[in-house]
Amino acid sequence: MKEITAIEVQQRLENGEMLNLIDVREVDEVQAGHIPGITHIPLGLLEFRTHELDKNKPYIIVCRSGARSSKATQYLQSQGFDVTNMVGGMLAWGRKVD
Repeated sequence: MKEITAIEVQQRLENGEMLNLIDVREVDEVQAGHIPGITHIPLGLLEFRTHELDKNKPYIIVCRSGARSSKATQYLQSQGFDVTNMVGGMLAWGRKVD
């Protein structure tokens, strides 16, 4: 499974890259805070909404800590999608490294 850190995602966004981010957290979690421009597909609905995704685009999968996004990444990869798991999830989002 491909992985990317939250810091790498932040840097790429700050550099103006257009990333395809899928947040698999629940509605209340996303409402409490999310990365601008995400697509929200709760993990429990993912298998029913894969038709909304494009197999020709790379996706970065996000959750709270990285566990649900890991499951989503494995599932989407098995369906032929180019996906990368954001390790550490939203818990790592916004943290600065010295």
